[in-house]
Amino acid sequence: MKRLTRSNDKLIAGVVSGISNYVNPELDPVFLRLVFAFLAFHNPLLILVYFGMALIIPAEKVSYTE
Repeated sequence: MKRLTRSNDKLIAGVVSGISNYVNPELDPVFLRLVFAFLAFHNPLLILVYFGMALIIPAEKVSYTE
């Protein structure tokens, strides 16, 4: 089962990168980050939504296996 998690490939909190991985793992997160930045520039409320999602969405599990 696929779960939405914050990605470890992050700039701020990994929310947009995690959404990108959830929607399509082959989608480049930079594209989605640019779209989100454009939308947040026109609607600053999205910045609060981003940090709210950073609190709600669980972080991706990291496994340190060798």
